[in-house]
Amino acid sequence: MAYPANYKYTKEHEWIEVDGAKGTVGITDYAQSSLGDIVFVDLPKVGDKVEAGKIFGSVESVKAVADLYAPASGTVTSVNEDLANAPEKINVDANKTWMLRLDLTDGASADGLLSAADYEKFISEETGH
Repeated sequence: MAYPANYKYTKEHEWIEVDGAKGTVGITDYAQSSLGDIVFVDLPKVGDKVEAGKIFGSVESVKAVADLYAPASGTVTSVNEDLANAPEKINVDANKTWMLRLDLTDGASADGLLSAADYEKFISEETGH
């Protein structure tokens, strides 16, 4: 699976697309594939603050529950309400299915995240493939 080059990635398998002082967050295709069929997503509310590296929600699949970690700090400006009734959209296209949008506290905080190439290398080292 190709990972969008304009996204930044965490080692916990989240992605963020930064546009100036705004960020859009989701989970990677690797994460959704590892989890299997996603049946529930627990996300923060608009106005909540998230902190880089800290848990902001969770994803529940038929196999497991996984915590979601914020790739950057900021205030939630929008939550993908479609996921409440159709969390499986993440399984269909994780690279395009966003979870939340943020006003970033510090857009540069995403600079320390992995590039698409570095993330693919990380996954191959983690999985041995």
